[in-house]
Amino acid sequence: MLDRQPEAAEETSFANAGQLSFGMSSPWAGPGIPAKAIKWIFQEHAPLKVRPSLNPMQWQFMLSMLANCNEKSYSVNKSRMVRVSDYSRQCVNALQDELKLPFEGRKKGLLQVFRTQKQVDDAAKDIKVLQDFKVPHAMLNVEECIAREPALARVKDQLVGGLHFSEDQTGDCNLFTKALVKKCIEQGVTFKFNTEIKGLVRDGERISGVQTDKGLETADQVLVCLGSYSPFLLNSLGIRLPIYPVKGYSLTIDVKEDADAPQSTVMDETFKVAITRFDTRIRAAGTAELADFNSDLPEARRETIAHSVRSLFPEGGKIEEASFWTGFRPMTPDGTPIIGGTRLKNLWLNTGHGTLGWTMGPGSGKLIADLISGRQPDIDPQGLSISRY
Repeated sequence: MLDRQPEAAEETSFANAGQLSFGMSSPWAGPGIPAKAIKWIFQEHAPLKVRPSLNPMQWQFMLSMLANCNEKSYSVNKSRMVRVSDYSRQCVNALQDELKLPFEGRKKGLLQVFRTQKQVDDAAKDIKVLQDFKVPHAMLNVEECIAREPALARVKDQLVGGLHFSEDQTGDCNLFTKALVKKCIEQGVTFKFNTEIKGLVRDGERISGVQTDKGLETADQVLVCLGSYSPFLLNSLGIRLPIYPVKGYSLTIDVKEDADAPQSTVMDETFKVAITRFDTRIRAAGTAELADFNSDLPEARRETIAHSVRSLFPEGGKIEEASFWTGFRPMTPDGTPIIGGTRLKNLWLNTGHGTLGWTMGPGSGKLIADLISGRQPDIDPQGLSISRY
């Protein structure tokens, strides 16, 4: 395992939303998104922001995403995502039963809260896919939402209902990954940190090695899982990955009053902000910004996330003292990750998970391990590989 960082989970997994949202797996590209995107341009606290650039990757991503904003594509893409996510739920539960990883995890579900009746009506359109995959869920009225998250009683006049996913979980992805690495090392896995990958060495129809800043590494099989940076490694091989770095932001907030803070994850549908409870902290994450690899931290983005937290949990956390972070989500235009082989015999891909990297991670890892090893996978890999493009 090669990683340019000094330890695991130091990039996109460092301060993500903290949710294992198996039931809420949906593509960003949906039938109503183009109209919403135009409206968001004029909103102060919009969930989507675009900083136009001359980078052709940005424009190609937006056009490809637009092509997926229809009922047929949305249904296909969501079904693929739910297939992986539901399998991942089984895998992470089995993993945790065996390893008991410490990551401030909670199994109290996820509550998606709605502030308008239209949001309730739109959510109802997703119910069939959830039913087809037997994903536990329940539409709730305001009082039932408060029963799940008592602190919402303070702001009940802002809510019209919610959708609850009882099997969804929460926790600190950074702690989870570091604990998992420790277990892997105990089992003999070698991790080479502080190692920068320079390129892949091709020999005919195979990859013979990985060139790094510390020399050549060889392996029987090569798996690319570099998130937003995966396309750069594969371009020289003529493999074009339609992955774009969709920038996200998060605040990590110390809990002020337990009774006024969330108990699990509350997804604010209006601002697309996930507000998640750890032991003594709250992680609030959101915003999808198309800005290439710009890693600055604009105060306006901080305020959007803070606004969502204040509006739902005004006394829950010490927002003024929160730490502010940004990361690049490796997004595909159809929302579905790229898992599977390539035209080169020993080159494999496990990337492009967008906002659901941790959610889909355990299932994706088990699936690609089975494919590489020649074992029959537990779920159908159809539609998940690069060949769909």
